[in-house]
Amino acid sequence: MLNNSKRFEMEHIRLNMLREEHSNLGEIVLLLENANGLNQLQVKRLKKQRFALKTAIENLEDRLCPDIIA
Repeated sequence: MLNNSKRFEMEHIRLNMLREEHSNLGEIVLLLENANGLNQLQVKRLKKQRFALKTAIENLEDRLCPDIIA
């Protein structure tokens, strides 16, 4: 069983990995959009995947740092 500090550390590592993957997908999308012979379906799929990553990042951020209404 993981203690809270290890779980917190692992979630931060996962968050950083998701952020990096999100950034990488953004760069790939830009390259494909600027390339000749552009594959619209591939770009659309990558954008959808990137949006799913953004949602996962936001959910993980909310778990790690919940908004507290005072």
